[in-house]
Amino acid sequence: MLKANDPSLHSWIEIAPNSDFPIQNLPFGIFETDDRDPRVGVAIGDYVFDLLAVARLNLFELIDIDPNVFHRPYLNDFIALGKPTWRAVRNRVSALLRNDNDEISGSSELIDKCLVKQSDVRMLMPVKVGNYTDFYSSIEHATNVGTMFRDPKNALLPNWKHIPIGYHGRASSIVVSGTDVRRPNGQTKAPDAELPTFGPTRLLDFELEVAFITGRETKLGESITPNEADNYIFGLVLFNDWSARDMQTWEYVPLGPFLAKSFASLISPWVVTLDALEPFKVKGPVQDPKPLPYLQFTGNHNYDINLEVLIKPESGQETSICHSNYKYMYWNMNQQLAHQSSNGCNLQVGDMYASGTISGSDKGSYGSMLELTWRGTQPIKLADGTERKFINDYDTVIMRGFSEKNGIRIGFGEVKGKVLPAL
Repeated sequence: MLKANDPSLHSWIEIAPNSDFPIQNLPFGIFETDDRDPRVGVAIGDYVFDLLAVARLNLFELIDIDPNVFHRPYLNDFIALGKPTWRAVRNRVSALLRNDNDEISGSSELIDKCLVKQSDVRMLMPVKVGNYTDFYSSIEHATNVGTMFRDPKNALLPNWKHIPIGYHGRASSIVVSGTDVRRPNGQTKAPDAELPTFGPTRLLDFELEVAFITGRETKLGESITPNEADNYIFGLVLFNDWSARDMQTWEYVPLGPFLAKSFASLISPWVVTLDALEPFKVKGPVQDPKPLPYLQFTGNHNYDINLEVLIKPESGQETSICHSNYKYMYWNMNQQLAHQSSNGCNLQVGDMYASGTISGSDKGSYGSMLELTWRGTQPIKLADGTERKFINDYDTVIMRGFSEKNGIRIGFGEVKGKVLPAL
């Protein structure tokens, strides 16, 4: 067991039992306040632990690290220091926050310097995303979409069970939770129309995804195996891959998603480390046929992460519309990263890899409106009595996720975004 994961640990900070951020989590993020410029922090209960303040107090003195690495607008420089450093810092933070340690808790002055209420901070993008890949790795989602748009008897294309399908997306439009999303304009073609038209998408959708962030580079021409991938993955975030379905239908043949996806993707601000999720590894679905040797692995590399999607109209209450789980993924993240590098494509620190829509086997676990309403033919009723086929202007879509075992809950917080009308 990793030292910081010990379920018997307790903090001197009061933490609610249902908090996403107990002492066993300690996710990293970038925050600012009115009097603190952007810097690295760790979430603990309802607070942010200011790592720059901690470093300037020489409380990381036994770790060979420059305090200024925490005085950055992104985590990239810290991540680039490597897994031994990530682990050492997380272990030291855990020690400082334990209820049997008074290095900080024994001084109200130090507490004020190192702790900030989460309600008083502004969370920023945690990483500078240089490259972004979006996969298509849920067999339930792929089957649902294939059934809707193709022959139900041949819902999966012949390559799907042999290769982790993915495409390179737009890194510049990945933004942090709380950012408003403008309904995109684009070209669409009605089934009975002779020519396409240009205007706001009518079929705006979310996609429930989880994304991982790489923390180690490879050289051009190198590749890694699934069993090596854990050493290249820093952590995970929740990911909402907004989609304009009518634009996508018209443009995706023959080269795949383009403007229907690139207008915005939202991520949760706290990066939950792979170390913190170690206790929640589970066996994934049986892969039949057996993958080619370069995609084979040992051990468990799926993760039991409960996921939920809610819709909140502008003047209404939240309605939960989906409960799914990351463990359903057919292709796990280790296989995804190994496949990404298999042709010699070089990995970079801060790269983001999204899972693709995460759907389960029953309707309540479908991870998109496309599936939940079955192309709009089965509208969802919200708590205020209104119905949704897709997402309306001024709706806020909220995604939440957490793992739980032996009374320990490791959460991601939430990713949310409000839809504004097209310009």
